[in-house]
Amino acid sequence: MFTGIVTARGRIRNITGNEVRRFDIEAPWKPDTIDMGASIAHAGVCLTVVDKGEWGEGGWYTVEVSPETLRLTTLSAWSEGGTVNLERALKMGDELGGHLVTGHVDGVGRIVERREEGEWLVFTVEPPENLNKFIAKKGSITVDGVSLTVNEVTRTTFDLMIIPHTAEVTTLGGLQKDARVNLEVDTMARYAARLNEFSETPA
Repeated sequence: MFTGIVTARGRIRNITGNEVRRFDIEAPWKPDTIDMGASIAHAGVCLTVVDKGEWGEGGWYTVEVSPETLRLTTLSAWSEGGTVNLERALKMGDELGGHLVTGHVDGVGRIVERREEGEWLVFTVEPPENLNKFIAKKGSITVDGVSLTVNEVTRTTFDLMIIPHTAEVTTLGGLQKDARVNLEVDTMARYAARLNEFSETPA
């Protein structure tokens, strides 16, 4: 489990493989602090560490990505030298600063508008149609691994306001119109929608 609070930005140093893609990621963490088999969220996608080594003041590690994950997320568009939001798995006793995030992407959204309101950055996002029912004003959503609060909703889009700090320390500040982003809806919203389906079913 994760919280959607990005703790570092990694750099994609190498990409190999075709059907099963291997990504080498440079991160500020020493390799002896990363366990083999550890789960790390990359732009909201939970991936498993399969190799690691020293690099500069930090280290590098490798994750493998299946064809299904490549198809359902933005990872197929990653390129060497790109940056990615990173979050290590939640430990018992850690502060829950965002909301509970599984690292299982529900769909890919598209930025349909980017604008600035004072120092704040505002995105209008178009999610896949099947996710609309899970997105509510003032509810939580994870965008490229970042826990955010939904500010406004329409039948087909939702708005996000990004504070300057978040724009600076994550990849969100670099997003432009038509960018594709990984979305994970709030787990509570998913269960509420499921319960509502049963309540509407005739006895």
